[in-house]
Amino acid sequence: MFLTDTHCHLNLNQFNNDLEEVLERARVAEIGRILVPGIDLESSRKAVELADRYPEVYAAVGIHPNVGSDWQPGAMKALEDLAAHPKVVAIGEIGLDNHWKDTDPKLQREILLAQLDLAAQVEKPAVLHSREALADLLPLLNNWSEKLREANSSLVGRAGVLHSYEGDLATAQQARRSGFFISIAGPLTYKNAVDKHLLAREHPIENLLIETDSPYLTPHPHRGTRNEPAFVARIAQALSDHRQMEIEQVIEVTTRNASNLFNWSL
Repeated sequence: MFLTDTHCHLNLNQFNNDLEEVLERARVAEIGRILVPGIDLESSRKAVELADRYPEVYAAVGIHPNVGSDWQPGAMKALEDLAAHPKVVAIGEIGLDNHWKDTDPKLQREILLAQLDLAAQVEKPAVLHSREALADLLPLLNNWSEKLREANSSLVGRAGVLHSYEGDLATAQQARRSGFFISIAGPLTYKNAVDKHLLAREHPIENLLIETDSPYLTPHPHRGTRNEPAFVARIAQALSDHRQMEIEQVIEVTTRNASNLFNWSL
């Protein structure tokens, strides 16, 4: 069974000079699937191009809450057209950000809700960003999840994923009940990440994904360097250690979870 990196920004400039080498290291590390999300229209298009070029790469398309300047007339039509590609498996990276506030909060909410509507329309799950914003984001997601149930959508139970999850165990369990997966990134390997250690131990593993969020959030012992998909193996090992499970079982379950969410073949 191969590993899966469910969130990796190979479409950013940090990978322009050595993408082939990065992907080869991922293959050596037995990374079989990599999801590349967009953060604006340009990076969404590039994610689709990468998915066309590399069999192991899949794409998500969306406009990040900090890129409100991309929310122009025609943006939704452009995203809808991109979402029709067979290797686009999600809408994202979308959400709310109360840390940087590069985009007015009201506009962030407008952008998010419009893209959630698109996700429902094309029946592809949402890849969700939250920075100091879970209290604002979760009620919106709960409402959207209820609408999916009322519509008998195929997204019921697989509405999306809270990527690089920032919250506590109780909030993660609330999100799970609304059909959202929880994704764990490199901070799980940090000694002082107590909340993430508890989440790794106690949250149902059938609801967990693993990711690198490359080039960011590099796991120990590689901190201080650029992150890349091969390092998702470090996160899988940390999850194995915290749960006291065999690493092979962790890989099998998290890879199956990703397949269930994104509806791609194992």
